[in-house]
Amino acid sequence: MSIRRPLTTIACRRLSTAATASELAALDAWIAAPKALTLTDTLAPSKLADLHITLPTRDGRPGATAFSPPTAGTPLAYGHHLAFFHPRTPEAQLRPDGTDADFCPPHPFVRRMWAGGSMRWLQDGLRVGGAVEARGTVTGVVKKGFTGETKGGPMVFVEQTIEYAEEGRGVGVVEGRSHVYLPLGQPGGGARAPREVEVPTSADFEFTLTPSATTLFRFSALTFNGHHIHLDREYAQRIEGYPERLVHGPLTALLLLETTALHHPTVKFAAFAYRARNPVVVDRALTIRGAWHSPTEAQLWTVDDAGVVGMTGTIELAQA
Repeated sequence: MSIRRPLTTIACRRLSTAATASELAALDAWIAAPKALTLTDTLAPSKLADLHITLPTRDGRPGATAFSPPTAGTPLAYGHHLAFFHPRTPEAQLRPDGTDADFCPPHPFVRRMWAGGSMRWLQDGLRVGGAVEARGTVTGVVKKGFTGETKGGPMVFVEQTIEYAEEGRGVGVVEGRSHVYLPLGQPGGGARAPREVEVPTSADFEFTLTPSATTLFRFSALTFNGHHIHLDREYAQRIEGYPERLVHGPLTALLLLETTALHHPTVKFAAFAYRARNPVVVDRALTIRGAWHSPTEAQLWTVDDAGVVGMTGTIELAQA
């Protein structure tokens, strides 16, 4: 099967980049409407074993922990809920970039990028094997660039909050997610120079890996994520303007958590916040670094083989 046909279709739709008055009215109506989504899932040990072998921090390579399938009833590792709770959307209903339409603004703002997020762990978090309900709501929508105040053109930022409640135990994790939606036809982020990001000059701990096309495929499969930017080189280059496929935002965030836990396996996390700064590109060496600001707070960041900072974050430890 040729991959050029869908790309040609998308390219044709790029001829018009400005939203019409009716499209802007539809966007405002969408913003004003309540938006919520509840999903249920079981944190199956078999799927978590697939996640463990996908994560470079757990696959037994030098510097990583040996692969070990999780056991039902044990605490879920930090951030591993990200492999669950995906919408089951028919392929015909996906957006042109391969993403789900849930919490997505109306046309033409249908190109999604993961901008950042946060996590808080309550009580003892979640447990492997637990039956969990994820209750998501949109808590804020911000329009930027609609009056020319930003260089990148119009963008819609959508903030959502998700509460994860395990059956019989209550809410164990509260997550915030921030997505940015771009209109069809607007140049992708690959068209701009990398942002300069200030990070500490030295690290207290680090882990280096090279995310491969196989890494991206496996994580996409685990999360039921059909976003072309992670899977299709031609789409990433021709449509979005990047040199190659991009590493998932949630995978990069998960690696920040994993690296901290790898070096400090006995500490308990209370909160985590992260922000995407620059694209993280497949097949480039990536180093995850952390520096302690205080005994209970660490600053985290990723840097690639060209010195570009891809993501930053902070972790707060639970008080003893």
